[in-house]
Formats: sequence, C-alpha cells, structure tokens
Amino acid sequence: MSDSCDILISGGGIAGLTAAAVFGTAGFEVICVDPSPPITERDVDGSDLRTTAFLQPARGLLEQCGLWARLDAQAAPLQVMRIVDAGGDLPEPRVVRDFNAADISEQPFGWNLPNWLLRREMVARLAELPNVDFRPGTATTSLFTRTAEARVSLSDGSRVRCKLVLAADGRNSPMREAAGIKVHTIRYGQKALAFAVTHPIPHENVSTEIHRSGGPFTLVPLTDWNGQPSSAIVWMERGPKAVELLNLEPEAFEAAMTSRSCGLFGPLKLASRRTIWPIISQSAERLAGERIALMAEAAHVVPPIGAQGLNMSLGDLRCLLDLAQARPEGLGDEQMLGAYHKARHTEIEMRVKGIDLLNRASMIETRPLRDARAMGLSALYSLPPVRKTLMQMGLGVR
Repeated sequence: MSDSCDILISGGGIAGLTAAAVFGTAGFEVICVDPSPPITERDVDGSDLRTTAFLQPARGLLEQCGLWARLDAQAAPLQVMRIVDAGGDLPEPRVVRDFNAADISEQPFGWNLPNWLLRREMVARLAELPNVDFRPGTATTSLFTRTAEARVSLSDGSRVRCKLVLAADGRNSPMREAAGIKVHTIRYGQKALAFAVTHPIPHENVSTEIHRSGGPFTLVPLTDWNGQPSSAIVWMERGPKAVELLNLEPEAFEAAMTSRSCGLFGPLKLASRRTIWPIISQSAERLAGERIALMAEAAHVVPPIGAQGLNMSLGDLRCLLDLAQARPEGLGDEQMLGAYHKARHTEIEMRVKGIDLLNRASMIETRPLRDARAMGLSALYSLPPVRKTLMQMGLGVR
C-alpha cells in the first residue's frame, strides 16, 4: 500500500505533534508517525512527567496553529527567572539574582505545561485537521530519496511518497541515521530526576534554578495541585548519585530534595512518581539532506537549562514554515533545505556550546571554583545592559 503527502513527520513527541499542527493548519498534507502511542494521562506508567516551558516567541506560533487556545488556561506563567548560588559549605542561598520579564517586556518570559497534558491537547488538535493523518504505533523503517521526492517505508508495511521528510524522531533519530548525517555527542555522566511536588510557600510565578554541584536543581511553576502550590522539578546530578536518589524511600527523598532546594519553598512533598533521564549535548553535522530536514532532538540536544531545548526546536519549525510558505512549489528541494541549514546551524551551535558551559559550571565540585561561579553571577547581574542582553538572548530575540 502506498500513500502520498506533502510532508511526512517522523516522530510524535511534543516537537513532532507541534510540527504536524503547524503545517496542517498552514494547509499542507501531513502524515505524522510515531512507534509509541502518546500517553495522555498524568498518573499512569510511562507518562512523561517532565514539563515544557514555552518562551515568549513560541506563543505566536502556537496561536497560529490553534494550539494556544487549548493550552492557555492550564499554563503557569514564568514571570521571574531566579538564579541561586548555594555553593558554600551548607546548602543555603549565598547569591540570589532575579531576572524579571518586566525589564524587557509586558509579557512573562514564558508559560510552563506538563508534557503529558501537551500530548493530550496536541492529539486533540490534530483530530480537528482533515489534512493531517496521525498514525501512532507506526514507525519509519527506511528512507529512499530522489531529487524530486522521498519514499519512506513504515512498520505497518505501507510506504509513503512525499516532498519533505521532517525528522523529529529524537536523539537516536532513525531518519537521520538513514540519511547518513553524523552527530557530535558530549556525555557528562549526569542524569536528571523529573517529578512534581507541592509546597506550602507559593512560587509566585518564579522559576528557581539552584546551583551547588552536580548540576542545577530547578523548580518550575505549575498550576496548583489538589489546592496546593505546585512545581515541576528537574534535579540534575552525577549518574550514581541520581540513581541513589531515585531509589530512596519517599520520606528520605523528600528530606533530601527539601535540603537541596535550600528550603526556599518550605518542605517539599512528592506529587508524582519520579522519572530519570540521561543528560547529553548533541548536535548534527548538517540539518538537512536530500528531501529531509532535521529538527528538535534529531538536530540538537542540550541539558535542561534555561528552557532552551524545545524553544530551539520551535525556532527550527518557524524557519521551515517560513521557507515552505515563501516557495510552496519548492517544498523540500535543495534550495529550501540549504537555506534552512544556513539559517539555523550557526545559532544552534552557539546555543549548544553556551549551555554546555553553563552545565559544566553548575557541576563544579571544588569550593574555590564554586566561589568564582558565584562572583561571576554577581558581576554579570550588576551590569544592567548585560543583564538585559542575557534575558533577550535567553528568549531568542534580539
């Protein structure tokens, strides 16, 4: 059996589902496949308990494709990004610096949502689009390209002919591998614990990133859970320590995370199960090949610092959409994909390197270097023009 479409999207994660909604709303014929059906409930095995912070530039794209109307009421605003250095002898704040969105904008930095909820709303949006065919439980198995089209074989035995293959199928992307595009990978020996908590002290729409050693401990605002203030936590540690924490009994784990949070929100209580993820940096040597474009984690992976991951992915998507709409007749051709690589590759490389440096700084173990890190944070913050520029760079705006 053979199908045809304008765009085949390999990958039904947050990035792939967003791409399907964006291109479908723009009028393109889209098929989106993923080997695993999306899990759209919070408290079931396999649900993704991480969260995604959509930064300011993302909102326009989500509004444009009909997703924001579904997400707005459930999104927790991120008004302040608070950086805390707790690198002294005891886990307590010694340098606290707030980056307030009001200094550069009338809007918050962004809005935070749970990944399981995003999948639920995105799948519902795709069901409203007659030109989008979402096929969960189906994987891409092979890629064959010609100058004029691509042919992709799927795990259900069917084949799809399309003008553009969009690889949004993760850090181990089968479509990237099929296209022969190499990646550069950095392994830190870190893992990240992801889970939700409640706490007695309200977060007041402040995202708090606490640096001590091993990696940042980040609390990102969520909407209230069971009538209590709630946050999503990403706790990065060296691998053995992270596994040790994962295996603690709940009471001991709650004591450990409350200590690591410097008690800024009072006693933290688990409000979900714990999940664990490996931390790497990765970038593809090229963002495109014949009739294929890489985006999201197929193109770049960064540690979860500063909400950069998915927002880099949406930068990829905006660029691809602009190029496709400017020359619909050239969808997926060499000119379009060459322009995509040129527009995105340098910025991606700079952000991957910048986040790599931030992560290494947060992992520092020795006291003198932790003191130097605290001094550096204070020095940067004390210069208003530099502080404003850092906030704008974090949002991806100039």
